[in-house]
Amino acid sequence: MKAFVYNGQPGRVVFGAGALAQLGHEIEALGARRALVLSTPEQRASAERVADLLGPRAAGVFDRAVMHVPIETAREARDVARQLGADCAVAIGGGSTTGLGKAIALDSGLPILAIPTTYAGSEMTPIYGITEAGLKKTGKDAKVLPRTVIYDPELTLTLPVGLSVTSGINAIAHAAEGLYAVDGNPIMDLMAEEGIAALGRALPAIRADAGDIEARGQALYGAWLCGVVLGNVGMALHHKLCHTLGGSFNLPHAETHTIVLPHALAYNAAAAPQAMARVVRALGGTSAAQAVFDLAQANGAPVALRDIGLQAADVDKACEIALQNQYPNPRSLERGAIRQLLQDAFEGKRPD
Repeated sequence: MKAFVYNGQPGRVVFGAGALAQLGHEIEALGARRALVLSTPEQRASAERVADLLGPRAAGVFDRAVMHVPIETAREARDVARQLGADCAVAIGGGSTTGLGKAIALDSGLPILAIPTTYAGSEMTPIYGITEAGLKKTGKDAKVLPRTVIYDPELTLTLPVGLSVTSGINAIAHAAEGLYAVDGNPIMDLMAEEGIAALGRALPAIRADAGDIEARGQALYGAWLCGVVLGNVGMALHHKLCHTLGGSFNLPHAETHTIVLPHALAYNAAAAPQAMARVVRALGGTSAAQAVFDLAQANGAPVALRDIGLQAADVDKACEIALQNQYPNPRSLERGAIRQLLQDAFEGKRPD
């Protein structure tokens, strides 16, 4: 067995249908007295429900979280937290809201309690991303890792089926890249394969019945495991491409991951055969790239970048941006092959 280093990330997880009812106790356990509740504009009602549950411990609601955490929004939220005397942040929603909470924590050190309503998984990572001047910059800092995460499948029942599928495949991307990370280890491999398998079972069941609470729970469980992988090991080509496409061209996050992942796996397949074998075991079939593509297509997810807003003229620019910095990847970064990867993703071709 190869040598490895494993670092467990600190954090508390409260999981189960109806777990939101434990919010007050969890805030008390953090030692917090005034919580700023964060959400997107669309989830204002959920944020107000959380504020009502908190009662006098709610400092207020900030409902302007958006994709990719523009630095202007992050600064505004930090100022509001300071003005209201907040001593913690409660982020309810998906990756955009959790990301905003992290931006506040990065500057102020405020503890975060995350309540995921999608399968993004960022609540389990010390990774943050902030977009400035059209470029998304990411980093790692232990103080942005949420102290507590409440996973309540009931809160995902209203997540539209289409977004459930893309959000779930976004989570699969974290685990899939974790399987060939340069700093990977056997513990993460186990979590990654189990997380992918759980989501592979859950997503078709959710499409068949959006109210299937067991399937919703399976999806959250899978997303949790995939998020743990993302938080513990480094990512590679797939995530670099998606950060480029999202931050520079404002493409929707989950959909971008869904479309790019099969092609990134195909690019790396020959250089990471053991990782691909684990994906195949988790999802079935004979090819990791095709299994992910087929999971997306069979469940109604977009499979072409041109269908989510990328223009043909942007493909060359995306390739150039993605190659500006070197980063670990099983296969060396080859300009022509990456340009073809992006073209195939643009057109929505099923990987060979």
